[in-house]
Amino acid sequence: MKIRKNIAISDSGFVFDPGTGESYTFNPTGHEIFRLLKEQRDFNEISEIISSRYDIDAYSFERFYNDFVAMLKQYQLCEDEE
Repeated sequence: MKIRKNIAISDSGFVFDPGTGESYTFNPTGHEIFRLLKEQRDFNEISEIISSRYDIDAYSFERFYNDFVAMLKQYQLCEDEE
């Protein structure tokens, strides 16, 4: 999963797509996952980081992560990796 380069994110979780002019707001967990994806961390790294900071089991995290990634794809905030 690779976040498009032109997508901007603020410290407060505000995300802006200058290509479309659309903006989005993520909750703190979503913001952290988005930031980690933008840093090109893989699923295992993200899972480890989030699981160590929040009280969430691996199954629940994977489900949340997959839903979150599906939303990013729906809003075209990511690129397909080749």
